[in-house]
Amino acid sequence: MQHIKNIIFDYGNVIFRIDFNRAQHSFTELGIKNVERFFAHKGHDPLFDRFETGDISAAQFRDGIRRITENSDLTDEQIDRAWNSLLIGVPPVNHEILLKAKQQYRTFLLSNINEIHLDYIHNYLYQEYHIRSNDVFFEKVYYSHLVRKRKPNAEIFEQVINENDLQINETLFIDDSPQHLETAKKLGLHTHLMTADDSLEKFMYRSGLLH
Repeated sequence: MQHIKNIIFDYGNVIFRIDFNRAQHSFTELGIKNVERFFAHKGHDPLFDRFETGDISAAQFRDGIRRITENSDLTDEQIDRAWNSLLIGVPPVNHEILLKAKQQYRTFLLSNINEIHLDYIHNYLYQEYHIRSNDVFFEKVYYSHLVRKRKPNAEIFEQVINENDLQINETLFIDDSPQHLETAKKLGLHTHLMTADDSLEKFMYRSGLLH
């Protein structure tokens, strides 16, 4: 990690803790059948991809959930509550790590996300940490539904690299999804897979990126 000058961070389960099992349980309670195929870490219904790339609005996403559950009586609040059950929160030390990293590296956030989750996260960050957004921690933030691209497609990585004139061999990408890291590796980026038994704090110090 001696030659790293730029770090691109994923958000979910790198910085912000999420729990797919909670969301699966919530979707099952809404009436989703075969929830493991409908929504999981390594694959999900095309509805989620369309939402994460901004192809559909929050209202259209909710209507999609009503169609799939065959329950037109589900309220927006019920759907949002089930969808947001995925989101746990940010350990305070992660924000400290990000601020330290920003002092030593060019840092970026690259997240597959959607309108409903981002609204929830902004409210959470303000209520818990009195900050308005993640912008304070990074040089630039890339949210999939706003740039209309998502991981693991190469185009979103290329946008981050090209817009910021990043040297690929000096850039590290940290993510918890192997399929996202595969694309990054093919492009020549250094990569690190964040696992459930690790943490951002442990990795950043263990790797020598922070001292």
